[in-house]
Amino acid sequence: MKKRLYLSFLILGLAVLGLSSLPASPTSAGQTDQWLEFDSCTSVLVGRLASVDGSTMTSHSCDSGTDRTWMTVVPNMKHKPGERAKVYYEPKRSKGPNDPDRLETGEIPQVAETYAFLNAAYPIMNEHQLAIGETTIGSRGGLTSEKGIIDAPELYRLCLERAKTAREAIRVADELTKTWGYNDWGECFTFADTKEVWHFEIHGPGKNKIGAVWAARRVPDEEIGVSANAGRIRELDLANADFYLASANVTSLAEEMGFWSKASGKPFDFTYAYDPDSRTSLYCRRREWRVLSLLAPSLRLNPESENYPFSVKPDKKVSVADVLAIFRDTYGGTEYDMTRSLTAVNRKGETVKSPVATPFMNGDTLALFRLKRERTICSPAATYLQITQSRDGLPGPIGGIVWLGYDNPAATPHVPIYIGISQMPASYMVDGRWAFSRDCAWWAFRTVSRLANFRWQEMSKDIEAVWKPIEDKAFADQAKFEEEVLALYRKDPKKARDMLTKYSHDIANKAVAAYWKLGDDLWLKYSGQF
Repeated sequence: MKKRLYLSFLILGLAVLGLSSLPASPTSAGQTDQWLEFDSCTSVLVGRLASVDGSTMTSHSCDSGTDRTWMTVVPNMKHKPGERAKVYYEPKRSKGPNDPDRLETGEIPQVAETYAFLNAAYPIMNEHQLAIGETTIGSRGGLTSEKGIIDAPELYRLCLERAKTAREAIRVADELTKTWGYNDWGECFTFADTKEVWHFEIHGPGKNKIGAVWAARRVPDEEIGVSANAGRIRELDLANADFYLASANVTSLAEEMGFWSKASGKPFDFTYAYDPDSRTSLYCRRREWRVLSLLAPSLRLNPESENYPFSVKPDKKVSVADVLAIFRDTYGGTEYDMTRSLTAVNRKGETVKSPVATPFMNGDTLALFRLKRERTICSPAATYLQITQSRDGLPGPIGGIVWLGYDNPAATPHVPIYIGISQMPASYMVDGRWAFSRDCAWWAFRTVSRLANFRWQEMSKDIEAVWKPIEDKAFADQAKFEEEVLALYRKDPKKARDMLTKYSHDIANKAVAAYWKLGDDLWLKYSGQF
């Protein structure tokens, strides 16, 4: 009985904390900020010569209060000539990859082979190490068209099913949207394959039209880039196809819609033509500044600038751990740290940061302390964070890794999921967005991150003592494990896949178990202080 009462109170408390932890309205003005409030993301890209090990990386902090938490591996499939592929609109509250309530929007010709991929609220990586990150960037009014049948998540899926490289994915996206139409908001897809990383920004073609308008720009191999819900592609040098690509209507649609005129003599600027409001938003720009400044502090970028370099060369080469540190950042040490003024005097008479000071305050708490909201890179609204590695010279099943963590990145370990695994761990395939379940991995991490907001300064140290050893061991063991599994792969690819699956599952399952225990331990240790 006591256990059941404890669980009931815990669920109630977590529900209240979960609701109250949604971001309050950002301080900067503009319609863009209002709709980005609850569904917004950050993506960091790393070129192969900018990383410590030659891997390319992309990432996606899925900062949403509605996206589902299930993840599955969709297998490679062969298809007969003449087959058709159904296209769906899956509501934010999709129950799973085959939700019977999803809405069919149409059919398109099927291809002979669709590639295996890791599926989630937004599909992540395929068997050829093609990976995608995402942020919603918005569009000018009048661009969205309901005539198309393909939205952003479906375009993700179709690209991963049909492309091996970033350039192929861009071609697939162009062909599909040109023929069948794009019907979603402006989106930035951040593509990474084993050699290149690209920003791909797409908008609707205008009301009652079939098609899309898009531009893509490659991040130089020795540089890193960022997308934070704002357009980043500006002037286009389409004569340089190694670094710039665009839809055939990229300037003609802007002229037709009155967004730009060639007769004006002004250079065509893709973002200011199709998404100008995003560049006025501090909600977006602050994160761009922080990512670029953390990796290239020597540039001394101005935190109040309207525009930043598309990409920069980092002061030192970047590891997965470095990118994880960025996604855990809350502007500490800057004037934008929301906890900087929250101090208390301890028993020794020393002025210290208040034990309850948290960078993840809800709107009511910010109002109480008269603090200004800052949209930090680290988001308590994160459903999950992925950081992908794609590595040339390794077989796809081994070279492709998704470093995956559920919920708030500051309070969770990120575990390696090799793209060659046969299926996700069982608890990762259970959706828990709208119902608490101890069978769902997401709730193990969600429980801990929400409890931590009661006394963040102390609890975060207890939490780090659990997540850091899990991550550190995964990084330390990576090279030796890959050497062993590569040797096995050369002899028996099937057994190597089994080895990859067991290894990924063991780390993930141990992390989940550790977090269920941690939640209980935190409750016991701090319950007298709530």
